[in-house]
Amino acid sequence: MTMHLKLGWLYPTLMGTYGDRGNVICLEKRAQWRQITVEVIPLDKEAPLNVWEEVDLIVGGGAQDRQQEIVMRDLQGAKAEQLKALIEDQVPGVFTCGSPQLLGKYYEPALGQRIEGLGILDLVSKHPGFGAKRCIGNVAFEITAEPLATELKAKLGDRPIAIGFENHGGRTYLGEVQPLGKVLKGYGNNGEDGWEGAFYQKAIATYAHGPLLPKNPFLADWLLEKALERKYNTEIHLDPLDDQLARQARQTMFQRLTLSVSSSPI
Repeated sequence: MTMHLKLGWLYPTLMGTYGDRGNVICLEKRAQWRQITVEVIPLDKEAPLNVWEEVDLIVGGGAQDRQQEIVMRDLQGAKAEQLKALIEDQVPGVFTCGSPQLLGKYYEPALGQRIEGLGILDLVSKHPGFGAKRCIGNVAFEITAEPLATELKAKLGDRPIAIGFENHGGRTYLGEVQPLGKVLKGYGNNGEDGWEGAFYQKAIATYAHGPLLPKNPFLADWLLEKALERKYNTEIHLDPLDDQLARQARQTMFQRLTLSVSSSPI
């Protein structure tokens, strides 16, 4: 049986500021290399509601404040309710930088009015002002959110460590939602509490660009497996791919960040 996935890409024109389309490409290619077909569907102003209802996997990227306001004006009513329904129904997704802010309760920009979010994730984001230092640089964090951490550790044989690059002015503060992981290097959500990202149902929210998935292919495969299991109602074990180059790149980054980690989670 040929398996097929519909990948919904949230507002690709407005929310693709920091190269996060690489997450879309990574998921598409890692599926295709296993003979799984992927249809990439833009979830934007032109997409009818029935298209939103059919997606198996969601990717959202970063955006500037102005673009986020445009998206939130469109992402109201039935579209907002459908996105909430997808996440609550265990549709897996990866949401980077601006996207988690939209999924949260609100974002307060450095200038202008508060941007109300969808309230799917119990978090708020605030920009401390133009005089504040941006959170920029390489970031590494141990994934601690459950059951994600346990499932990844079973596959990797060791604690799962993700790497990426962060570039954000806003600071995110979590309420009753799991952090995605514990910061080893970098700022994470706010540079204060040591947490990075958030995890809810099967939605990964993070400030880590890179883009995230090519640097951490085990996360891409987890998302693909969960999307396929949900769609086909059967346990999925993807065939391994040759990730030697990715492993070498990760080892170089670990050395650059002077992290003492074993080779297992690479």
